[in-house]
Amino acid sequence: MNLAPYTTSKGAEPIRLLTLDPGHFHAALVQKFMYPQVNPVVRVYAPEGPDLESHLKMVGSFNTRAENPTRWEEKVYTGPDFLGRMLREKAGNVVVLAGNNTRKTEYIHACIKAGFDVLADKPMAITPAQFGLLRKAFAAAAKKKLVLYDIMTERYEITAILQKELAASPEVFGALEKGTPDQPAVEMESVHHFFKEVAGKPLIRPAWFFDVRQEGEAIPDVGTHLIDLVQWECFPDRALDWKKDVKVAKARRWATKLTAAEFQHATGVARYPDFLKKDVTPDGCLQVFGNGEVSYALCGTQVRVRTLWNYEAPAGAGDTFFSVMRGTRATLSIKQGKEQQYRPKLYVESKAGSSAPEFERVLRQAIERSSAKWPGITLQASGNLWEVVVPEKYQVGHEAHFAQVTERYLQYVAERKMPAWEVPNMLAKYYTTTEAYRLSHKTP
Repeated sequence: MNLAPYTTSKGAEPIRLLTLDPGHFHAALVQKFMYPQVNPVVRVYAPEGPDLESHLKMVGSFNTRAENPTRWEEKVYTGPDFLGRMLREKAGNVVVLAGNNTRKTEYIHACIKAGFDVLADKPMAITPAQFGLLRKAFAAAAKKKLVLYDIMTERYEITAILQKELAASPEVFGALEKGTPDQPAVEMESVHHFFKEVAGKPLIRPAWFFDVRQEGEAIPDVGTHLIDLVQWECFPDRALDWKKDVKVAKARRWATKLTAAEFQHATGVARYPDFLKKDVTPDGCLQVFGNGEVSYALCGTQVRVRTLWNYEAPAGAGDTFFSVMRGTRATLSIKQGKEQQYRPKLYVESKAGSSAPEFERVLRQAIERSSAKWPGITLQASGNLWEVVVPEKYQVGHEAHFAQVTERYLQYVAERKMPAWEVPNMLAKYYTTTEAYRLSHKTP
């Protein structure tokens, strides 16, 4: 990232950001760095309260940091008609949405109808009803030639990129297996924590974050990233049809119990708000239905996705990710446990019957091709298992990925188009998550 002067390409409309009702730190992370084509003046429309205060404080910390400070100028409107005011004033052209998800789909639809481009944090929709409204928003965006896009940061994680590249090498991976419901061809799991640090400081979460009706449950929320990766890695550049290509078989959800002290530590709020009292057990603990699992078929390939929320990670650990893709010649796995020092690492395992010397030869050739884009990537062998060793410089971390997504989005806005598969695949993704929501809520 740099602090180049504010400029736009010839003929391009200047980018003026609008931040609507920011309640999640992801809204601020979009502004962790400057973008030369974006005006440093950002209009913020939101209700008064701690969510807005936290957002402005984080953006302010980026402006005042010692190394590579930003120079954002936030102009804030906090009246009760903040949404209508933003739609009427049209003081910008790109709306950034990351916050309480209760009204997010409504916000997206309203912004598109008013003629704004939209960059939205996940989830764009939680329930099947919201998915219906999201479909209308995408249809309206297509007619108006607007760019509606969600922030899929995990596509920029180096091990996911390399897993995708190796899966596209038939001499290494073979063909993606179909799998079975008991042993899917693709499995992904993500573990997150309610109490953690962001940008080197303890993250104070808003109380509503612990209400899944406002934040989103496991699969509709964090699971969005995993389902996106499944589509992006297994069927790259292919436009999926949510009505034909996705068959959701089953889904379930379960709760993480937090003590009153843990809730206070994570939020700074002394007592459970009224909207959470329905989730409080007789022993005074809060049940947060942040855990979930969905099994589905994508283009005939069996997939299982699981997301989990714990209170706090063990010492020295953090959020973790696991991914396995099973091919006819090899299995590609990303692991991020204690053995990996809680850093994601990519492994390649040849299938039984493959010639180890011949397999290693074609694997090394594939890694050499990848190293043309990612210099320094090497292999470390151990029997039938190889680790793809990634230099530290490529492991930039989750926060930096927000700038990478934003840069890609701004390119789409400047060109007034996205790859043809992006919108169909966003629809397929949100159909999968909202159908999982529906099934997990069905009475047994």
